[in-house]
Formats: sequence, C-alpha cells, structure tokens
Amino acid sequence: MSKDDSSKKFRIDKWLWAARFYKTRPLAIDAIECGKILINEMRVKPAKEVKVGDILDIRVGQTQFVIEVLGLSNKRGSAPIAQKLYRETEESRQKRETIAAQLKASPRPFSFKGRPTKRDRREIERLRKSS
Repeated sequence: MSKDDSSKKFRIDKWLWAARFYKTRPLAIDAIECGKILINEMRVKPAKEVKVGDILDIRVGQTQFVIEVLGLSNKRGSAPIAQKLYRETEESRQKRETIAAQLKASPRPFSFKGRPTKRDRREIERLRKSS
C-alpha cells in the first residue's frame, strides 16, 4: 500500500470480495443487505467505507468470523495476500473450531438417491430396531 491509499475509499462489499470471504461481489452485497455483515456491531449498507481497525462480524453459512481489519484493498489477490488484510480474534477462532468438531461428531442423516437398495433397506431396519 502506498501513502495515497489513505485518501482512497474502500467499500465494504469490495473489501469482503478482496479478502476472499465471498467469491463474487454480488454475493457480498446480498450478505450485507441480509444483515450477515456487521461493522462495529452495526448493520451497514454495501457502500459503507471500511477503515483499518474496524471490527467485522461476518456470517458465511454456518460459520461466523469476528475479525479486525488490518489492511485495505479493492483488488482481489492470492489467498496469502488476502489473509494479511485481517486478523481473526482468538475467541472467534476457538468458537469456530468447537462448532466444527461438534458437526463432525454428530451423525449424518441418510441421503438416498431414488429408491433404497436392499442394503439400504436393511440398514434402515437395523436403525429402527435399535431406536
């Protein structure tokens, strides 16, 4: 970043895209409009300017990040460059890891394509008898 970067405006939707939280800017805009992005605990619009030091609360699917903005960029770069734009809080990281562990430990529901096979039917019967 050069000295004239401080005079540039960095929109939150472009920053989220550049930091690789969303694959496209329209996805980032939709998330902002749905209230999945908070800046300093306040809902914002896609044109809101983001500044270094802002605390962002980002929900992507079931995952929630609480990050501090360390750098500003309007250009999407490689993942290592994007990761230098922010720092996730330790509390947020621990919470994400515990949720991921819980999801891994929970049993997955059956997902059949079409009619169950003979093997699938036997598995279903075995589960019904054990319940």
